[in-house]
Amino acid sequence: MKSARALFFALAMATSLTAAAQYQWIDKNGSRVYSDVAPPADIPAKNILKQPRGSSLSAPVTEAPAQAAPATAAASAATPASGPATAGVDKALEEKKKQAEAAEAAKKKAEEQKLAQARAENCKRAREGKATLDSGVRMARTNEKGEREVLDDTQRAAELKRINGIIQSDCK
Repeated sequence: MKSARALFFALAMATSLTAAAQYQWIDKNGSRVYSDVAPPADIPAKNILKQPRGSSLSAPVTEAPAQAAPATAAASAATPASGPATAGVDKALEEKKKQAEAAEAAKKKAEEQKLAQARAENCKRAREGKATLDSGVRMARTNEKGEREVLDDTQRAAELKRINGIIQSDCK
């Protein structure tokens, strides 16, 4: 019974190791990459360190030899390889750049509006507090112990000075 179980586990381990095919290569940044998927086509064959047995990688596309080049320089100048395609990419890139700038401007404008609303609310509260202090009504606040204490004249003056600073900075 024990030997059958050991045989079963050994067989299971052997099949699982072959099922998990591993590729190993060095990417553009010089990092070692491990994967069960074949490396991208832009990885040169010299950078592929390990591949599963029985798998064949398609050879990367290399440039044609110099003899297969166009016969005359005029023929190659008449059809530039990067002419219209590059212009299309540039237009798309410029469009994306404009969209990103517009999104950034909209985000900045929304933040400015939010800040303006917060300042308006602070201004309103400061003016209400100043009106209460100017009215001469007794004011109390809760200290850090949770006890209620009435403001004396020096504390009222300090609070009025603080509120006037808020009004000057937020109420423009």
